[in-house]
Amino acid sequence: MRDDVVRCAAADTAAAVLESITASPYPFAVLTSADGTVLGRVPASALKPPSETPVWDVAEPGPKTFRPYHSVENVTRHLAEKDLRWAIVTTPEGRLLGVASRADLERAGA
Repeated sequence: MRDDVVRCAAADTAAAVLESITASPYPFAVLTSADGTVLGRVPASALKPPSETPVWDVAEPGPKTFRPYHSVENVTRHLAEKDLRWAIVTTPEGRLLGVASRADLERAGA
């Protein structure tokens, strides 16, 4: 699991967040509250063309998240069933810990 995912706040602009995503290894940002609680997922595709629109207006609310105690096998199976590439990992309170790719999880489970 990596913790270098782009985090953004509701009032951040689409242009600023897209610039951060472009410089990261992820095709999305995670919208969080001031205390780090996950509020949404912001795919780069929703931010094009770049604008001054707040990311809150284009975020996907309430993304599926996983807790660190979920087994690699269970998370990998869920991602495969839903054809998802990324697992957002949070504390039980919903605070962002990091992101794991399905490819990394598959390698770890092998």
